[in-house]
Amino acid sequence: MKHSVLIGITGGSGSGKTSISKALQNVQGSNLVIIEQDSYYKDSSHMSYEERCLLNYDHPKAFDNDLLFEQLTDLLNGKPIEKPVYNFSTHLRETFTETIEPHPIVVLEGILVLEDPRIRELMDIKVFVDTDDDVRVLRRLKRDIRERGRTLDSVIIQYLGSVKPMHHAFTEPTKRYADIIIPEGGENQVAIDILNSKLELICRNHL
Repeated sequence: MKHSVLIGITGGSGSGKTSISKALQNVQGSNLVIIEQDSYYKDSSHMSYEERCLLNYDHPKAFDNDLLFEQLTDLLNGKPIEKPVYNFSTHLRETFTETIEPHPIVVLEGILVLEDPRIRELMDIKVFVDTDDDVRVLRRLKRDIRERGRTLDSVIIQYLGSVKPMHHAFTEPTKRYADIIIPEGGENQVAIDILNSKLELICRNHL
């Protein structure tokens, strides 16, 4: 018998993945834990800050998917994990980790969670959040300046140089793997209600 249900929520940067994840958590409460793919950026402590700023953080190779797969497998098998903690201001993993205990429902959210077939095959539900490019870039501007200490110019340069082209090259194509496509992210209450109902059904029948 499975210990946990895994739901993958993906979409472009600023699409509303986090809003949907938190909306699910508001209903499921302590039964649900959220794992951010961003926590699994590869360790680049051997590089200078200037070099780290030039890395492409929207490419599949930016993520330590081996560690993510290993830790997701442990969680789904009822084992606690020590999740990395990533600092977006320094572009570094912190020296400490966060202990995550097993939960009946695990949400994995990130721009490329459906890209790796090993991780994809662990999922019970795969969701793609489909939001207009203009809306996403405005949301990203606000978030990165307010929460991640970025300048307006740096966000624009990163968006045009890597975020937008990587979205169309790697994130958008993973839409074909999705079981559910949600337009407009956290504002789509009907889709959130459907997801909650499906999660409760899976938990009743399989856990």
